[in-house]
Amino acid sequence: MRSIYLLPGRGGRLNAGLGLELKARGYRLSGRETLGDFAKLSLPFQAQAIANDLQAEFCEKDALVVANSYGAYLFLFAQALMPPLLGKVLLLSPVIGEVKQSSLGKLGFAPPYADSLMALARLRELVVPEHCEIHVGANDWQCPSERLSEFGRLTGISVNIVPDAGHMLDHGYVNALLDRWLS
Repeated sequence: MRSIYLLPGRGGRLNAGLGLELKARGYRLSGRETLGDFAKLSLPFQAQAIANDLQAEFCEKDALVVANSYGAYLFLFAQALMPPLLGKVLLLSPVIGEVKQSSLGKLGFAPPYADSLMALARLRELVVPEHCEIHVGANDWQCPSERLSEFGRLTGISVNIVPDAGHMLDHGYVNALLDRWLS
């Protein structure tokens, strides 16, 4: 049975949501749940733990990594601590920094080290996986598509903007994406 390294969004479990869909497709899950003791660690320790996991078991060309929302934020910090992953990486609605009050009237938020990823990308110093793609909703207030488009241009990561979608991408879209991405 093939394995996938999964990083769910903040407070996420491996055996829920996206994890259940991946298991139903016959994959064994590895990864980190973003809650409990792990969530209590500071971001540098979380990133180092993820980097250690990835280097131990997911550094081959056939490795698969899926990260969602805040899990993608953690993944990008972990990737910065190691050589570029050789396998395939799928980032869904990735948080990449601070969001001030959105145009949709939502209050903003600032994850730890909020400016770091974009600053590294602008300096062309951010380590990115060899085969990575981003999918984000056009109306995602937590991951503004215009910022992710800039991030993609700076890093060379393919960014796919999903029309009429918010932070939670439609199940039909994600299922079709997984069909293509996992084949």
